[in-house]
Amino acid sequence: MAALSHKIDRFLKLMQDRGASDLHLSVGRPPMFRLSGQVDPIRYRVLSNKDFVELIKPIAGAENWASYKQRGDCDFAHAVPGIARFRVNLFMQQRGYGAVFRIIPTKLMTFAQLGLPSAVGRLCEIERGLILVTGPTGSGKSTSLSAVINRINEEQRRHIITVEDPIEFVHPNKLSVISQREIGDHATDFASAVQAAVREDPDTILVGEMRDLETIRTALDAAEAGFLVFGTLHTNNAAKAVDRIINVFPQEEQEAVRGSLAESLRAVVAQQLLRRKGGGRVAALEILFATSGMASTIREGKTTQLTSSIQMGKALGMQAMDDALYHLLEEDLIDAESCYEKAVDKGQMRDRLLKGGHTGNFDADD
Repeated sequence: MAALSHKIDRFLKLMQDRGASDLHLSVGRPPMFRLSGQVDPIRYRVLSNKDFVELIKPIAGAENWASYKQRGDCDFAHAVPGIARFRVNLFMQQRGYGAVFRIIPTKLMTFAQLGLPSAVGRLCEIERGLILVTGPTGSGKSTSLSAVINRINEEQRRHIITVEDPIEFVHPNKLSVISQREIGDHATDFASAVQAAVREDPDTILVGEMRDLETIRTALDAAEAGFLVFGTLHTNNAAKAVDRIINVFPQEEQEAVRGSLAESLRAVVAQQLLRRKGGGRVAALEILFATSGMASTIREGKTTQLTSSIQMGKALGMQAMDDALYHLLEEDLIDAESCYEKAVDKGQMRDRLLKGGHTGNFDADD
């Protein structure tokens, strides 16, 4: 058994043993695990601020702890040798301190293990431009991206630079050379790290989170310059991802940005995780690949028509989110209410479910 150096490590080992994805610590509540999408308390006393400090301060380090006390939030990674690595977010809440630990699997997963559609493999063949991987927090974006990067690493000779906060999956050098940089330890922020990456002879740049204007601008510039750039956003479909990119810019720049995005965008993969029948999670993916029609749609500001572009591109491996959800339902991997809850067009999905003989609380008017 691996040595557990810190008190928190006992909770983290138990978390892995039970197959939980997250550990929630919140003063005023007992610790809780997220299992198959649901948060449940474990048998432990209600946490006090003193308990929290004893659990967290030893692993945060002086600099992170000082930042947390000053700003009210902090992100870092924590490794338990022989167990796993964990992404840690500290925050303040009404009753006191709070934290969430998310397990980062040490083993890189393959496309088959993740159940990714074969069309996702086309992302590995793209040589330049911008690829967006989107979805809510906890939807498995990083896991899917790690599988893509791993396949490129195994099959192609590239220089791959990742910029993350924190580094999640650690990639060994295979056919490619991989340089992984962490915000805080290796760079001050995403925007400056991406600007630096462009000068480091990359073929592929992964931007862990396109969270602000300057990061999005530098990522778009890098894609236009001929590099392959992977970026993540928090949206649940392709149309919203494109809108998010455009709308972050000032109004007077948006027409030019639409033109840039129309030229550089190569694909959008939007992902949601749902509870799988019988336990575990299953991913639903919307997939959009660049076509001349898609470029015109973006350039003209008609992003609502992107779903139609996806429908017309099924032969190319494209699929809409609602079709992906309904396919999971037909495969008996999810229930009808989960399908409806995650649907983009709930009215259309409700009609589809009722026509298919499914019942649930989606019968009522919105």
